Amino acid sequence: MKKQMKELTLGQRLSAKTPKFFKTLRTVGLCLAAAGGAVLSASVTLPAAIVTVAGYLTVAGTVMTAVSQAAVEGE
Repeated sequence: MKKQMKELTLGQRLSAKTPKFFKTLRTVGLCLAAAGGAVLSASVTLPAAIVTVAGYLTVAGTVMTAVSQAAVEGE
């Protein structure tokens, strides 16, 4: 008998099958986080607005990736 989604542990939820939409969203989140991280780690001096936006992109991409990975395909 398959466990109901409410009873899944975090490890089971992260290793369960992810729906196609959330796989795509996870990839977009990884790209946003990578782009933001690249701008933040740039060795050149950038305007403060660009650095601030890069920080927001990194956080948004990381959250998007984590939430998308935890989505589980339903019945």
